[in-house]
Amino acid sequence: MMGRIILIALFCSTVMSLPAPKITLLKPNGIRFAFPDQSGISLIGIHYNINQKLTGVAAGQYNVDLNAKTGNEWVHENSGVTIHPGDTVSYWYLMVKDGQGLQQTEQTWVAQEDHTTHTTRKTTVATTTHAPIVAHTNAAAQAVAVTNQTSDLASSSNTNTNTNTNTNTASTGSAQCSGPSTTQCSGGNQHPTCTSYPCLIFYDDFETLNHEVWEHEITAGGGGNWEFQYYTNNRSNSYVRDGVLYIKPTLTSEHFGEEFLSHGTLELWGSQPGDVCTGNAFYGCRRDGNPTNIINPIQSARLRSTRGFRFKYGKVEVEAKLSTGDWLWPAIWMLPYRNAYGQWPASGEIDIVESRGNLDYVDDQGQPQGVNHMGSTLHFGPNYWHNRYETAHGEKTAASGTFGDSFHKYGVEWDETHIRFTVDDDEVINIAPAENFWKHGGLDTSGLENPWEGATKMAPFDQEFFLIMNVAVGGINYFPDTFTNRNYPKPWSNKSPSALRDFWNQHAQWYPTWNPDKNKGEDAAMQVNYVKVWKLKP
Repeated sequence: MMGRIILIALFCSTVMSLPAPKITLLKPNGIRFAFPDQSGISLIGIHYNINQKLTGVAAGQYNVDLNAKTGNEWVHENSGVTIHPGDTVSYWYLMVKDGQGLQQTEQTWVAQEDHTTHTTRKTTVATTTHAPIVAHTNAAAQAVAVTNQTSDLASSSNTNTNTNTNTNTASTGSAQCSGPSTTQCSGGNQHPTCTSYPCLIFYDDFETLNHEVWEHEITAGGGGNWEFQYYTNNRSNSYVRDGVLYIKPTLTSEHFGEEFLSHGTLELWGSQPGDVCTGNAFYGCRRDGNPTNIINPIQSARLRSTRGFRFKYGKVEVEAKLSTGDWLWPAIWMLPYRNAYGQWPASGEIDIVESRGNLDYVDDQGQPQGVNHMGSTLHFGPNYWHNRYETAHGEKTAASGTFGDSFHKYGVEWDETHIRFTVDDDEVINIAPAENFWKHGGLDTSGLENPWEGATKMAPFDQEFFLIMNVAVGGINYFPDTFTNRNYPKPWSNKSPSALRDFWNQHAQWYPTWNPDKNKGEDAAMQVNYVKVWKLKP
């Protein structure tokens, strides 16, 4: 993902004034923002609401990135909105100028009868604060990295108050970010330094696929769920186009032939940095096919930010369109960088969003459980058998359509007191343990040893986590046998010793639902427009 990876790079204490937009009404309907061009501007992002307050860097009713200027201006026009004289437009904007991220928040404009405009502006302290690393292919040469300093984003959401300005250029080593307060972030080429909040510390808009940030997992292990895909680093399964990351499942037989599934050997050990098996658990690095236990029939991708970015506390927002197609399992989630409290789930798991791709899929109560439905979850507990996820799980059903029809914003806010999940800024669930997660999960009466004894209230969620994005398929956990696929019966039983084979034998039923002959089969892909991470306070 060599897109625009924005990590804070510079610290600047001077007061800066950003060029203000000229806002006018369009006839017969609409609004126009026009920013005067200045040398060094490479991007402007605008977020705005109509007659609704927009606080900080929250997503607006309308959100757009301007990647190119028109003449001597950077222009956004929206003719799809009706604004009357007297209506109030609340907005904020981010400007990338000379590789430095500057933002102007909590701006307002009142529509005038004469279609002209005056903006209400605040002086902005250089949120150089987050010198966005515009990480195109030459980003390492352009970026200015803070070295020779310990930048501790220690405990808050997206923040760093260290004001050490000792800098060197073109550092490409792993950065450590720390500070006397909350958000901790590490990795990447830059040290975030924030002077105002919310503070954008990471931004990837996927102009390209930056392998310096995102690592492909290579394994057939199935994530502990005996899922039906194997993950690989292949541009058939993960690629970017027009500023969107596609994670697309395909058929293994398309690459190796159908005979390979039952008589071949899938060897994933590799020898080069980009093709070495990353997970040997559950026979993840080698599979031998036979007629009963076939090789994983699906090839897909799973990307993690371990190479470029990890953090503790903050706000994450991912705008994505989820996969549509039977038995697809798109997910955006987080795992601990180090298992500080032991093996899963003792060190925690944060599931920002996951969904099932089936179009007509319901639970045993007849409630929607397909692509029109999503869930957010925390996994935690001393061992596999005492995972208390059910005390930290929330769900939402789309008000109309599905989560695969269009892009939606999935978010998590995470600090020393709570973890709150949202979809399109609506709360899914807010988990705020009164004392700690041991008691929150009812584990204080279990008689088990507490791996978080003496740790903070938020343990195990008080460590650095990294982001993961993937599309899985099937498995023996996420698609319960008690749920109903109304178009045809589920092809396998979760108790079957030959679930892979049973699933594959019915591919004439489920594969057409992926629409492989339409739009390059991209209905089945999870499509990611951007990833943003903020530090919320010092």
